[in-house]
Amino acid sequence: MIIVMKHGAGKEELAEVKKRIRELGYKTHVIHGETRNVLGAIGDERGKSVLQSLESLPGVESVVPILKPYKLASREVKLEPSIIDLGNGVSIGGEKLVVMAGPCAVESEDQILETAYAVKASGATVLRGGAFKPRTSPYSFQGMEEEGLKLLALAREATGLPVITEVVNPRDVELVARYADILQVGARNVQNFALLKMLGRLDKPILLKRGMATTIQEFLMSAEYILAEGNQRVILCERGIRTFETATRNTLDLSAVPVLKEQTHLPVVIDPSHATGHARLVPSMSYAAVAAGCDGLIIEVHPCPEKATSDGPQSLRPEAFASMMEKVRAFAAVAGKTI
Repeated sequence: MIIVMKHGAGKEELAEVKKRIRELGYKTHVIHGETRNVLGAIGDERGKSVLQSLESLPGVESVVPILKPYKLASREVKLEPSIIDLGNGVSIGGEKLVVMAGPCAVESEDQILETAYAVKASGATVLRGGAFKPRTSPYSFQGMEEEGLKLLALAREATGLPVITEVVNPRDVELVARYADILQVGARNVQNFALLKMLGRLDKPILLKRGMATTIQEFLMSAEYILAEGNQRVILCERGIRTFETATRNTLDLSAVPVLKEQTHLPVVIDPSHATGHARLVPSMSYAAVAAGCDGLIIEVHPCPEKATSDGPQSLRPEAFASMMEKVRAFAAVAGKTI
């Protein structure tokens, strides 16, 4: 249920409503709007009729049932888009298009620093890089782990870019959170509910990637796991879905952008690198994603892709990324955004 507070309702009235929600056995989540506050009462739906009595409390305008199965992620709870602070003065969800760029895997100090300086010079505002790498083959490079995290932190100190990296295992959440500004959940972990719950207890942004065979509703239900634990800083990422097509690594579902914008207030990022699997296709899909209305891009960039330990064929060279960013600026302007 959604409890809509009256315009101008004070802190005392809000506190009383929160107290009453808890007494009725529900969790309470406050969403602060521009003109009024809204509370989400989350719990067993079988007894939700008792929440209707909250309409009689001072400061309450109305009590409305949430029809979507994903409650906190729904635009029924929060009509205006969420703007999420990513650290170091970078926010996503507003008028700025956020570009996250960097190598698939952190390989060395020289590699990550060279890439970080290059992507920043071209306009990226977040550095991406994998310290833990979930790979299809157990014999493939699995990442530098904590040493990789330390190198990402070094790159952040050198460039001022906030860093995003993937967390693979629930036992590593605390470790990764110690170093990273944004924690990424990969496609293979989109329904790892134990991991999602742990991330929901952090006060850090979470970038949640859509699974290869995950429907939009299932995707949003996964986001709900994080939101329900109290972390409201969730970013959705479309990275391609698995179809019968073999010309590309995956099929980039750009229709997900307007659909998600209708269904949720959460920011939407597109990953054209994993979607296409080919560096030559990344620029075109980036332009299309910006035109479709995404809030950000996450791009793989490597100074020497032919020597990359993972995903070299889909990684742009720094000079190609710089060229792409020039055109991205033009598409962003048409879409009403800046970089």
